[in-house]
Amino acid sequence: MSEMSIINLTPSQLRQAANIKEKIEQLHKQLAQLQGTKVTVASAPAAKPAKKKISAAGIARIKAAQKARWAKIKGGAKPAVKPATKPAAKPVKKARWAKIRAEKSAKK
Repeated sequence: MSEMSIINLTPSQLRQAANIKEKIEQLHKQLAQLQGTKVTVASAPAAKPAKKKISAAGIARIKAAQKARWAKIKGGAKPAVKPATKPAAKPVKKARWAKIRAEKSAKK
């Protein structure tokens, strides 16, 4: 069966399609009652996924960056608040990569 575009339907055809859909849903409910199963309607809207929350540190970084952008645009002094960073991560990464490079050169 080919898909029909809703745009091409007249208002009376749309109403007729809605009536048919309602009848189908009622028949599904009746069938489920006879079988003793729960009713699941395919046209029911799905639950929205949970929104991801930003941590307080993340919000602070965003605010500080926005203040810095506005200060740059307005030509004012840079804000005193610096975005939170992870200073300890850089030396750890450098040491890790130095170790990997040393192992590669030792294998050659």
